[in-house]
Amino acid sequence: MAAARGEFSSRFGFLMAASGSAVGLGNIWGFPTQAASNGGAAFLFTYLILAFALAYPALMAELIIGRHARANAVTALQAISPSKNGKLFGLVVGFVGITTVSFILSFYAIVSGWMIAFFIDPMARLVGADSVSAWLTNDAVLRNGFFVVVFMMLTVWIISAGVKDGIEKWASRLMPSLILILFLLIIYVLTLPGAMEGLKAYLLPDFSRVFDPDLLVSAMGQAFFSLSLGVGTMLIYGSYIPKHENLPVVGGLVAVLDIGIAVMAGMLILPAMYVALANGVPIFDDGGGLIAGPRLIVSVLPALFNSMGFVGIFVALAFFALMTIASLTSSISMLEVPVAYSVEHHGIGRKTSAIVLGALITIISLVIVFNFDSLFDLVVSYTTEISQPLLGLAFCLFGGWIWNRNEILEEIKQGSPDAESGLFWKVWPFYIKFICPVAILIVYFQ
Repeated sequence: MAAARGEFSSRFGFLMAASGSAVGLGNIWGFPTQAASNGGAAFLFTYLILAFALAYPALMAELIIGRHARANAVTALQAISPSKNGKLFGLVVGFVGITTVSFILSFYAIVSGWMIAFFIDPMARLVGADSVSAWLTNDAVLRNGFFVVVFMMLTVWIISAGVKDGIEKWASRLMPSLILILFLLIIYVLTLPGAMEGLKAYLLPDFSRVFDPDLLVSAMGQAFFSLSLGVGTMLIYGSYIPKHENLPVVGGLVAVLDIGIAVMAGMLILPAMYVALANGVPIFDDGGGLIAGPRLIVSVLPALFNSMGFVGIFVALAFFALMTIASLTSSISMLEVPVAYSVEHHGIGRKTSAIVLGALITIISLVIVFNFDSLFDLVVSYTTEISQPLLGLAFCLFGGWIWNRNEILEEIKQGSPDAESGLFWKVWPFYIKFICPVAILIVYFQ
């Protein structure tokens, strides 16, 4: 079964793929501004605690279920359910997860297409193609639709090649490149006037806000959802982990990588925003808060790069290369969820599944592009604010209440024979059964 499905050939390959899934556009534009708006280092401190105390246990539930079942989300959740009702619940959760991740990818492809357009723009300006540059940077239906297709073709091409030759191969190339570009950009931006003010806004703590309910909810939400939890991506990647791997260790490494890159992104984005402010670029919205989300990436930072003269072309090229890589490493994990189900449950070839499902998601994306004002925010809201939190809760229920505890321990012991006496097993079952479901419900109702 494992050989037919494919496996990650190395721990490094899995770590790059899993951290690539977790590190997406939201980490780079959302985490830094959340931190700056919620007490700076006080938010970082709270986020780090919640990430390891709450999000890591939920991540481990998906990885353990996935490796045990060696199957897609639908089959895996049904396999660990002993009762008829449990199997029905697994079927529903699996299908809702596949549907949710497909719609997430449909709007994600639009934003990722913008990243590709802005990545090509500096090259167009270098060769003097001003009309091409204007087309690339102007928000228009034709441009958006074209780059949705380009981005989805890249994603389909990687997924079609399989686990080892597609996902692992490209994640192992793209993620080190992302980290290197991020590191070099941080060094450069910190040398510019205004950068230290941004760094202070990010790193200086306001500990009076540590127990602010808004800060706690924001940090908890960021901790859970920055790790791609709830929609089955980590379950699928877990199903490709060899049995000899120590799951608590590799899961911990994924969490450390994701959190580390998010923290590094803050050291780039916040200083860059204050550099932009020093150059006369507005960085606050009408309500006085820092501009975040797509507007930050396609408005504030391009304006900064333009104010930097000739060197700004190369800085823009590096930055949007970073954003394109981040978007692609996430998209391949999203498409793998429905593709894995199609291949394993219906016996359809991987390449055919990737092309057909990729085409269907592309069509959904194009429908959103042509009805952007009415559909984009609606799809984002229903998938990330309503469906994804409930799916995260469901995975905790499977790990804590439905799946037999002894079977969970036996699965963990395959890569860690002494797991029963270790700290992970003494803490994790209680967390996944009681703490994580309550935490997710708090975030959901807030």
